[in-house]
Amino acid sequence: MGIDISFKRIQQLAIPAIIAGIAEPILSSTDAAVVGNMQLYSTESLAAVGIVGSFLSMLIWILGQTRSAIATIIAQNLGAGKIEDIRVLPAQAIFFNILLSLVVLGSTYFFVEQIFIFFNAEGLVLDLSIDYYNIRVWGFPLTLFTFAVFGIFRGLQNTFWPMLVAASGAIVNIGLDFLLVYGLEGVIPALGVEGAAWASLISQAIMAIMALIFLLTKTTTSLKLRFPLHPEINRLVSMSLNLFVRSFSLNVALVLAVREATALGTEVVAAHTIAANIWLFTAFFIDGYGAAGNVLSGRLLGAKDYPSLWTLTKRVNIYNLVVCFSLMMVATLFYNYSGRIFSKEVAVLEAFYSVFFIVILMQPLNSLAFTLDAIFKGLGEMAYLRNTLLIATFLGFVPVIYISQHLNWGLQGIWLAFVIWMVLRALILVVKYRNKYYVLAKTN
Repeated sequence: MGIDISFKRIQQLAIPAIIAGIAEPILSSTDAAVVGNMQLYSTESLAAVGIVGSFLSMLIWILGQTRSAIATIIAQNLGAGKIEDIRVLPAQAIFFNILLSLVVLGSTYFFVEQIFIFFNAEGLVLDLSIDYYNIRVWGFPLTLFTFAVFGIFRGLQNTFWPMLVAASGAIVNIGLDFLLVYGLEGVIPALGVEGAAWASLISQAIMAIMALIFLLTKTTTSLKLRFPLHPEINRLVSMSLNLFVRSFSLNVALVLAVREATALGTEVVAAHTIAANIWLFTAFFIDGYGAAGNVLSGRLLGAKDYPSLWTLTKRVNIYNLVVCFSLMMVATLFYNYSGRIFSKEVAVLEAFYSVFFIVILMQPLNSLAFTLDAIFKGLGEMAYLRNTLLIATFLGFVPVIYISQHLNWGLQGIWLAFVIWMVLRALILVVKYRNKYYVLAKTN
């Protein structure tokens, strides 16, 4: 019996993945929205959350790429009928993830002030950034553990349990944000930015505990570390290293954008934080169908069913374009209200609305690039994904952002660089797919 890639099956994988995906940026977006509406130091607090969020996202996205590597290897072995051969691999992969997180945490924790000075933070913004980071950073190992577990579930073609974990974490984070940032008169003092950090940390701990429980009760996966190392661990490390480099180059773009926005002023980096949070929200929304393509493409590759792989690619791209145009319509409809969710400062809103239309118009590019990116991960094309991001970042984004700032294009120049970045990412992946997998589909 062939692998099911019907409309119903894709929805079964994609809809839970969408919910799980958008829960991730909701954590940072809620922190930004709540602190951005405080009575005191709201703009400085919003800028601090944006700076720290950018840095932590960089670390999480770089090291969290083991999730994709784990999912790919499990899915490919499942498609090839060899799932029993890798029973010891998940535990080894999880411990690998945790060890990485502790190394990175230890190497950054004592240099936090210098890190945020590099982001051009100073004065009150720098102080608030340090306060926020020193609490939130302890959720870093918890997040990487959760990501590794999500990778196992994805590889097993299950996105339902990760959805419950992520949605629960988002709901807890929202409730605690309001409670701890603003306080409860006579019961809980208003903690401001530190309250937002505690809300995120507690929600990350809850997500890690839930992920552990579901892994142990809903799968036959054992967390007992056994030796020798499984032969697939070499491929896991190789894939992960390629994805580390890919994510590093991806985050060069994100970090440079925050750094250049901060140099333009507190109001501008606050506006950029709003635009980036909305952009990331739509990206994770689009990534839901990408996740379906990711887990099914790996399984189809394992079964060497290239015609079905081409059919899957067409379907997932079409579904994601429908999602993307729906998001564009909603964003356009609520164009004048979206920024006010995060801030009431006139200068911040003026800067935000000067680039929000760019964020909206980028969505079709995002849809194509993110969908193919997810499918290529499922196919194990990590080296090509690495090269794609290196080209897009260092031959596209970096030159454009510095030229635009030299020409005094301000925040619009920064987002123009993002447009060029996404054009290159989408175009390079289309060429590769056309020359390899489309040809395989037509000759089989």
